Amino acid sequence: MDLRTPPLFFLLLWFGLSQCTTKTASDQAAAPDSTVAFTQSLRPAWADSVGATAFPEGTAEFSVNDYGARADGTTLTTEAIQRAIDACAEQGGGLVTFRPGQYLTGSLFLKQGVHLRLDRGVTLLGSQNIADYPEIDTRVAGLEMRWPAALLNVLDQTHVAITGDGTVHAQGKPFWDYYWNLRREYEAKGLRWIVDYDAKRPRTLLVSNASDVTLRGLTLQQAGFWTVHVLYSDHVTVDGLVIRNNVDGHGPSTDGIDIDSSRWILVENCDIDCNDDNFCLKAGRDWDGLRVNRPTEYVVIRYCLSRKGGGLITFGSETSGGIRHVLAHDLQAKGTGIGLRFKSAMTRGGTVEDVHLQRITMDSVGTVLEATVNWNPSYSYSTLPEGYTYETLPPHWKAMLTPVEPAERGIPQFRDVFVSDVEASYADKALVAIGAEATRLENFHLWNLNIRAEEAGTIDYATGWTFRNVAIRTEEGDSLVVDHSEAMAW
Repeated sequence: MDLRTPPLFFLLLWFGLSQCTTKTASDQAAAPDSTVAFTQSLRPAWADSVGATAFPEGTAEFSVNDYGARADGTTLTTEAIQRAIDACAEQGGGLVTFRPGQYLTGSLFLKQGVHLRLDRGVTLLGSQNIADYPEIDTRVAGLEMRWPAALLNVLDQTHVAITGDGTVHAQGKPFWDYYWNLRREYEAKGLRWIVDYDAKRPRTLLVSNASDVTLRGLTLQQAGFWTVHVLYSDHVTVDGLVIRNNVDGHGPSTDGIDIDSSRWILVENCDIDCNDDNFCLKAGRDWDGLRVNRPTEYVVIRYCLSRKGGGLITFGSETSGGIRHVLAHDLQAKGTGIGLRFKSAMTRGGTVEDVHLQRITMDSVGTVLEATVNWNPSYSYSTLPEGYTYETLPPHWKAMLTPVEPAERGIPQFRDVFVSDVEASYADKALVAIGAEATRLENFHLWNLNIRAEEAGTIDYATGWTFRNVAIRTEEGDSLVVDHSEAMAW
């Protein structure tokens, strides 16, 4: 199919049965059912059950200054802050507070019942010495391995909160520089696929194997790596965070909020400016992710703003455990690289399904909707160059090199995606959706899309897509090209 888009005015693509002159029998059979499914998808019943179900109840106050913390911004005060946290937990929970000032610290570990509150005028400064972040067992970029703890950690805990109008400045620039230097060295050796795992950089805030956790109101700056990572957790609320990672540069892989093999998660009222995916859902990578096999599911993301970054909302590329039951609505993207992004690789496996994306506006994004099952091959596929002995490799190298067997387990699937009420202006491309012969992009339903872009784009290897009231406008009148696809209802 070749849809010619006239220049300087809207081409209305009314994808209804009565408005298409050429229909196949499969098209006519599929369209009514998909319309019913779309209508029923607008508010999934599970969406009211996400987020933290409890908040720390203790009211006793534990000032870190009473435990020896100094607010001069230069004295490492990790131990004093940790003493206040431990004392609060030992006495049944309560508030850990700070007098105004700057506090230099390494990794801190929150405990059950603790509410860490950073009031206005309080800044936590992350140490720039990697030795101040002890290594822990965790998962990073889809792979379980030893890795530095985050600046703020909620590990194996319940009923924890981190809130306030204060700032967490991770001071991550030295970790960015280290990464870029190592990447240049590794790329010359054919090791692009492992450099992100060898360049150990601390995350800013990690919630792992935890439940009933609330993160609210903070401003987070200059993450060394990912900013907020919710891993193997349930019933977490992330509310009103402001993330500013493009401070004094543009750090690599400084994701905003990553939800990773977790469930019953609520993210709302957040404003993210970063240098990689802004709001991202993940579930493990390749052999290791398939071994763990834990999905991300029951997630609501709403009333959020994405500025610079790789994707307003991204699914993948770590898809091995599956991503399903997601509702994202009332979102904005301003200058973001990609708007709605689905990405995986042919060794990842997993299924992304039952995704509902509603009421979204975009201004000056790269591509409005992108889907690919063969994302970034130099990073996605692991091949050991000559000159290395397998037996002497680090464990995480061996995990990355372990093949997925049978190979069919590594083929990802994207299906049952519902996109409605999207307004996009000044985009580079409208749609870039490319599946493969072995895994077609299945049952994407687009309803009420109004897009202005330089190029219309491409749909390749898709099946069962439906379009209702979709308008695309391009400056040059190029074509939206659909190839190797079937049962497309318009």
